[in-house]
This record gives sequence, structure tokens and C-alpha cells, in this order.
Amino acid sequence: MTGAVVALLTVVIVLACLALIAFSTGFRVINEYERGVVLRLGRLIDVKGPGPRMIIPFGIDRMVKVDLRVMVHEVPPQDVITSDNVTVRVTAVVFFRVIDARDSYVKVRDYMSTISKTAQTTLRSILGQSTLDELLSNRNKVNAELQTVIDEQTEPWGEKVTAVEVKDVDLPQSMQRAMALQAEAEREKRAKIIRAEGEFQASQTLANAAQVIGTQPATLQLRYLQTLSEIGADQNTVVVFPVPLDMFEPFFELKGRTATKNGHQTKAVSPLQEQISAAKRGAEPEDKAPAE
Repeated sequence: MTGAVVALLTVVIVLACLALIAFSTGFRVINEYERGVVLRLGRLIDVKGPGPRMIIPFGIDRMVKVDLRVMVHEVPPQDVITSDNVTVRVTAVVFFRVIDARDSYVKVRDYMSTISKTAQTTLRSILGQSTLDELLSNRNKVNAELQTVIDEQTEPWGEKVTAVEVKDVDLPQSMQRAMALQAEAEREKRAKIIRAEGEFQASQTLANAAQVIGTQPATLQLRYLQTLSEIGADQNTVVVFPVPLDMFEPFFELKGRTATKNGHQTKAVSPLQEQISAAKRGAEPEDKAPAE
């Protein structure tokens, strides 16, 4: 009786140990961002979702967890020759995630390595068809084209490329100097155009002002008084009075007018000049002998 009890206890203990071992090897916990691909004796049978899961232990079932979160892969620097024969070194970043855990595990051996190689070859191919100006100015267009091409190649493997960004573009020193000269010339061109447009607008405004002043002579006098007030605002030692040329026209006409008297051509003398001559004659001494 005692031997039978001992044998029974031994069997119970063995079964308990086997159950504990089976539970420890067959129990799995899948996170929310993971999916479990279950292979039974080498054959794919199911893809399990998040939560506690049990599989057949002792090597009959095997579960592989696949991460569904967005992953970032940095493409190593690539030497690219653009369509206009400029050699540049480009680095890019690829954002992707697994959308089908079954295909990502069964149809490709290492999807991370596959994404890297595909991104490198596609980067050299797409950028080789673009010019340097397109690469520098139309970066969004180049990124969208890279994303489309890489996504088409990786979609059968259960992967989705969400974005591709060209990170750095390293140019040769000679090309950098040439681009700096080009940018400087472009800015000088803009400055000259803006200066010319300003002078043209100013000339038009002055012409309009001249037309208004011509129709209203009083405005010229107001402008004259305004100029005097502007000059007097500063503490200057020299004061300049602008005088219109119209005030001197009578003197010019009087000087240029000639008259004929007794058959001789004589120049008319203004009253002011006569007064000055009389004053000079009165200052000379009367007893001065005439010169021989």
C-alpha cells in the first residue's frame, strides 16, 4: 500500500513538472504593437494578435514576434552624379512600418536590410535623373518620388514606406563658390532693378508735381517759403536763398537790347549802370591833366 502511494505521488509530481514546463515554454505575451507569427512544424498556421497566447510547446509550435511600429532607417552617404554632371554626396532617411506580419516574415529574410539596399539603389537612380537645382530647390518633389518608388518595391513584402527625406547634400568646394557668385550677381541685379524702378517712379511724381505747380503759380511761392523754413530749421552759418530765374529775365533783355543812334550801333545802358558810372566820374579829381 505504501509503495502504491509513493508511485502515485511520483506520477503526480512528474505530471505537475511536465505541465509547468509545458506552460512555461508554451505561454506567450504579445504586446499591442506586435503580432505573433506561429509556425507549426515549419508550416505557417496563424498570426496572433496582442494579449496572452498559448502555443504547443516542446518545439512543435514556434512563434516569431514582428514589430508594427514606425521604424527609421538612415541611408549611408551615397555619391550621386546628377543629370547636369555634378557629383554630390547625399544622405537620406526612410520612415517605414510593417503592415502585414505574415508577408514580412515569410516573403523576405531580413526586411530591414532589404529596405536599406532598396533605398540606396533608388536614391542613386532618382537623383541621377534630377539636376542640381531640382535637388536643392524642389526637395519635396524629389522626396515624394523616392517614397513612391521605394514603396512600390517593398509593398509585396508587407511593408509600407511612409516618408523619405533627403537629409544632407554635400557639394564640392568649387561648386559652392560658383553658387555663391551666382547668388551675389542675382542680388546685385535685383538691387539695380529696384533702384531703377524707384528713380522712374520718382521722376513720374516730380513730373506730376511740376504740372500742378505750372497751373497754379502760387504753389511755387509756397514752395519757396517752405524751402526757406527748412533751411532755417538747422543752425547753419551759411544761408542760401533760392531765387527764381524769372526775376532776372528783364535785366537780361535790357542788356541784350541794342539801339541805333546817329547811324552808330550803341548798347543801351540800364539806369543802374548809369548811376554807377556817374558815381565813378564824380570821384575823379577835376584838375587831372588829360593823358597825351
